[in-house]
Amino acid sequence: MAQARVILKPGREKSLLRQHPWVFAGAIAQVQGQPPQGATVSIHTQEGKSLGWGAWSPESQMAVRVWSFDTQVTIDRAWWRAQIQGALHRRQTLAQPNLNSYRLIYAEADGLPGVIVDCYGEVLVLQLLSWGAEFWRETLTALLLELHPCDSIYERSDTDSRRKEGLPARTGLIAGNEPPELLLIQEYQAQFWVDVRRGHKTGFYLDQRENRQIVQRYCNYGAALNAFAYTGGFTVALLQAGCAQVTQIDSSASVLDLAAKNAELNNLDPDKIITIVGDVFQILRRYRDQGETFDHIILDPPKFADSQAQIPKASRGYKDINLLAMKLLKPGGFLVTFSCSGLVTADLFQKILAGAALDSGRRVHLLQPLGQPLDHGVNLAVPEGAYLKGWVCQVL
Repeated sequence: MAQARVILKPGREKSLLRQHPWVFAGAIAQVQGQPPQGATVSIHTQEGKSLGWGAWSPESQMAVRVWSFDTQVTIDRAWWRAQIQGALHRRQTLAQPNLNSYRLIYAEADGLPGVIVDCYGEVLVLQLLSWGAEFWRETLTALLLELHPCDSIYERSDTDSRRKEGLPARTGLIAGNEPPELLLIQEYQAQFWVDVRRGHKTGFYLDQRENRQIVQRYCNYGAALNAFAYTGGFTVALLQAGCAQVTQIDSSASVLDLAAKNAELNNLDPDKIITIVGDVFQILRRYRDQGETFDHIILDPPKFADSQAQIPKASRGYKDINLLAMKLLKPGGFLVTFSCSGLVTADLFQKILAGAALDSGRRVHLLQPLGQPLDHGVNLAVPEGAYLKGWVCQVL
């Protein structure tokens, strides 16, 4: 069958010439041929110039994701093998002692849009987020088994990204042995139980690994609050650093049960932990009204914005939660605050914090910017990959 061709509208090739790998539906003038979903198509300017190869996704606003800008390559098993080998080699150069869990493949950053692979010891957890990734599913999993032998490959393709592509959610074992209910991982001086079957993302917030270390430099005494605590990663870090008490809040009782197991796993005193199930916004307002204060507050909320239209509402949410935290901190206390909404830029997030500081009546110093760890590196041509941003702040 002849290769299908995607012809762009005049002038819509500028982002591709800058090596940005997304082609939106509105940029396409016509499609020559009838490519099946996920199939490889060639991309051309209106004048006929070849721009590269991409995966066809007709139900998505992002109609083509570029595999390669090299017009001479063939997107086949050998090409996939080289891409995966490159990702594995980069992770080997970043390897650190006492760490057995990390991101193995990070989508566009590793030249494989729509593909996420996280390593938890001997278990790989796979997310296929686009039709292109889905099209190559069997090839990808076979190559992972060949190039990175493991006990299990487990799929967690159950994200909103799949829905936007018109793909059904899918989870379950792909290869090897069924993973245990809880996996034990090592993160430097800490250990954690991880639920790869039902946990958020692929089971654990691997992207906060280095930030848990940074927090310990500042938040190592007194009373701390860990909001949106999930399974207690920051709680463990705070208590190991020397905090006398940590209050952890999350809306899910089941993840807080696992947080308790993680505290026990690390031989931490349960009497130093106060666990609250509920809405963080409501609980912090109650603390404000009751005059409660803390020495340190960690804010690591879920994503507030999934589209451009949601950015104003997300900005209000970030301002509200940070304003509350600033009012609850003792003078000189540390606020460690994050946004994982990729559409909320670092500049916008800083402006939100400035607005919260002004309304709180407190003077706030930005001490240290926070972001993603080395295994979540960002391709400079795709700045959207830098989704996680944060600050260590001192509230005076």
